[in-house]
Amino acid sequence: MRFAWRIALRFLGEGRFQTLLVLLGVAAGVAVVTYITALVNGLQANTIRRTLGVQPHITVRPVKDVPMVDVFRADGDPTARIAPSGALVLSTVQPRAQRTRSIDNWPALMATLERTDGVTAVSPMASGAALAQRGEGSRAIALIGIELDRYDRIAALSERIIAGEPRLGPGDAMIGRELADDLGVRLGDRFTVAFGRDVVESMRAVAIYDIGVREINRRNVYVPLRAAQSLLLIPGGVTSIDMTVADVFIADRIGERLSARLPYDIETWMQTNSQLLSALDAQTLSTRLIRLVVLIVVVLGIASVLVVSVVQKRKEIGILRAMGASRGQMTLVFLIQGGLLSAAGSTVGAGLAWLMIRLFTAFVRGADGLPLFAIELKLDVFLQVALVATVCGVLAAVAPARRAAGLDPAQAIRL
Repeated sequence: MRFAWRIALRFLGEGRFQTLLVLLGVAAGVAVVTYITALVNGLQANTIRRTLGVQPHITVRPVKDVPMVDVFRADGDPTARIAPSGALVLSTVQPRAQRTRSIDNWPALMATLERTDGVTAVSPMASGAALAQRGEGSRAIALIGIELDRYDRIAALSERIIAGEPRLGPGDAMIGRELADDLGVRLGDRFTVAFGRDVVESMRAVAIYDIGVREINRRNVYVPLRAAQSLLLIPGGVTSIDMTVADVFIADRIGERLSARLPYDIETWMQTNSQLLSALDAQTLSTRLIRLVVLIVVVLGIASVLVVSVVQKRKEIGILRAMGASRGQMTLVFLIQGGLLSAAGSTVGAGLAWLMIRLFTAFVRGADGLPLFAIELKLDVFLQVALVATVCGVLAAVAPARRAAGLDPAQAIRL
């Protein structure tokens, strides 16, 4: 082993220019792979954060009502008919009267959900469509009753307050920037919320938030859970239970486990945002293809240079073989060269990737003058890329190593 290391280092030192070119090629490949991986990871994390900023990962809702069916005798209703088999074909399906459905015994259900592996936060919600009015202005809204402490763990609503204080006491409401402008509401102003014809309640705007999505700012009005229960005519009930999970990409698995155990309608963010998930999958696939192509180029570069090295050093290899060097030792010499080139190139490549990330963060900015999104070079990403590059470098040296080991000493010296 010691002999092989000495010869490998001697060969690399004699061909300094070739060694430098290969090292820079490996460094460039590793830098590109590491940078693109960090860039795509940052982009996906930013996209998910913005998309799921006010959206739960998993939502539990009551099962939908079964429609009522009106059955008419064939001889009493001209629209009904008898099938050839003699069965009566139903003619009219009448949906049930629309009402706000509530989850039964939701405190016990929340306790069960909180004990589920992977679930990090659970929050009850009572929501429904209503009408916000002030003076002659009125806007259709989504009235959302929450427990603010619990809901902050889902959507961090308190961190998005731009005016006022994040609190929800009796008669308080938190409204979005666009809705406040539409209704002409300022902090401390009162407005009315109407549900149906007879249920009306006065609310006071104690905070104005900005989610970053205009439609949400214009639609959502957050009130205390009990106030929403009273307005929506579901005293003591909730319309849904929101959850977040530690890993957003396994939300579907947790949802499937819960669906198998609980008699409720369970929906994950992956079902709600199927197009977004398809786009993220496409990004991941593209990144993997780019990494594969770059690694192939790195492997071919190392292999080609080592093959040239075998040709250039035929006499030296023949002399070493004649002096007693075994085939295994000569094979190890070129495997060590491949490993050293790829390992050194990976180290330099990590520095280049770090520099590229710093330049991106410093010069690529949005309209507000801030960086588009956060990018960080994680240690596990670098170690993964470096390990793969090193293994590929060793594999690239296999063919040249076998060729060097297979040289006949007599012919190599004569040439």
